[in-house]
Amino acid sequence: MAEKDDYLLDMLVDLGFTTHDQVAHARTEAQASGVGVVDFMVANQLVRAEDVTQAKAAHFGAEVVNLSQMQIADDVISAVPRHIARKYRVIPVYKHDNNLTVAISDPSDLATIDSLQHLLNAEIVLQVASDADIEAALGKYYRGRDATVVDQMIQDITKGEVEIAVPGELAGPQDAATVEADAPLIRLVNQIIIDAFKMRASDIHLEPLPKRFRLRYRIDGMLHEIKSPPKRLQPSIIARLKIQSNMSIAEHRIPQDGRIQTSVGNKLIDLRVSCLPTSHGESIVMRILDKEGLRLGLGELGFFTDDQQTFERVIGLPDGILLVTGPTGSGKTTTLYSCLHFINRPDRKIITVEDPVEYILAGINQVQVNEVVGLTFSAALRSILRQAPNVIMIGEIRDLETATIAINASLTGHLVFSTLHTNDAPSAVTRLIDIGVKPFLVASSTRCLMAQRLVRKVCKKCGAPYAPTEAELRALSIDAEAAREASFQKGKGCADCANTGCRGRMGIFEVFVIDDDARKLIYEKVPSSVLRARAREMGMRTLREDGVRKVLAGLTTPDEVIRATVGDES
Repeated sequence: MAEKDDYLLDMLVDLGFTTHDQVAHARTEAQASGVGVVDFMVANQLVRAEDVTQAKAAHFGAEVVNLSQMQIADDVISAVPRHIARKYRVIPVYKHDNNLTVAISDPSDLATIDSLQHLLNAEIVLQVASDADIEAALGKYYRGRDATVVDQMIQDITKGEVEIAVPGELAGPQDAATVEADAPLIRLVNQIIIDAFKMRASDIHLEPLPKRFRLRYRIDGMLHEIKSPPKRLQPSIIARLKIQSNMSIAEHRIPQDGRIQTSVGNKLIDLRVSCLPTSHGESIVMRILDKEGLRLGLGELGFFTDDQQTFERVIGLPDGILLVTGPTGSGKTTTLYSCLHFINRPDRKIITVEDPVEYILAGINQVQVNEVVGLTFSAALRSILRQAPNVIMIGEIRDLETATIAINASLTGHLVFSTLHTNDAPSAVTRLIDIGVKPFLVASSTRCLMAQRLVRKVCKKCGAPYAPTEAELRALSIDAEAAREASFQKGKGCADCANTGCRGRMGIFEVFVIDDDARKLIYEKVPSSVLRARAREMGMRTLREDGVRKVLAGLTTPDEVIRATVGDES
């Protein structure tokens, strides 16, 4: 340490950042305090941290780089694996052929440089950055998606001579529960689930590729790659998860579904598990269902006041059908649960038919579809009508039989909620007619059609005003006057949002309330484009228009709305 301080002190003097007298005084004080001379001088503001960085670079003839003002390409970042970057505290900056330029805070650490050249099999070119700059860059490029506990466990298993037994094939007199609790593989699988939950992931993806077993978490709708477990652990991890979710570990040829119930801390969570055979092994996807984490409330879904008032009026009607449409993962089920929560009162009986029951709601009767024993959507619906409910929720209208029973229920005094897979609200009418429902039944039973998408919200902690580009304004048809009055916001990236600039999601909505004119058009089987034009005349905002309102209010960004509404002509 003393020799390292000596060369730095000489360079600081040569570069004019300090004097010999200041160094001599600092050396005496530092020895009394038991700290390094350079550290003492920086702490007491005798020199600046950036002066020290400049001195290090000058001594070794290296260039100083400001990482905070750079945007490093993903392919360059991927040249240095996460565990190596964090262990040796280096950031890859440029890559050309076999030359890799890395930023390091201490260019005198020859052991680190030699290790990097050996591990990365590349010719290392050094640049120098401050400790703080390196730390911030590690957070930015190897960020919150960095599941450090999982990383360490994977390294331990990879380095250690651990015999990995496939769960269920453990033999011998040793107690199976004890073996399982102590097995490194079991702890690794459990930690993958725990880290995903803590990082607010909605899905865990374990995907077999030709040479690796890829692990990804979906956070706020976007997939983030995590350090992959070794390929040799693929069969054992899959077998463990299949046993936990009550699947057959002997069957590798057909898809299987299951559920895992576990706890993270004091929270009980369910995982809906899907296993799909692929070319390189079985792919596992786990949907995380936090029974206690669902925040039910229409205001929290992203409705503006006017749309919320319209929606509350519709779901307060005594009968009819309300359909929520959108692709998989657009938040339809959450919206339906919010509706049930809003109207759930002691004087109303509410029954749901779901596949699967994702969240348990107090005071509501929820039926789980089980096609193995013949409990289909239609069979359940026929039975629950004899239970005299006021409100029925059907997870999804999939066929003519289910649609017919739902419509008949709405015409006999029941309020029915359900979902459909269509791109916009008016297309739901066409979809119902296409599966065989008579137009006059659709016209007389439907009260409201609502399409929705999810967009990421600007992080509240790092969101800051910004000026959108002309291309963004043009794509969203935002005129100059609206842009001047808007409050555009964009996240800079912080620890709270894992440096993405976004945290959490909200809905954008297209609410089409059916009136008498619309019923007449439905009865006449007009194309969905004509019905859409009528909805616009009634004041329906399209998905993009609702998204633009939220961009102007600074709740989300233009990129998010453009991505979510790319098919919206408006």
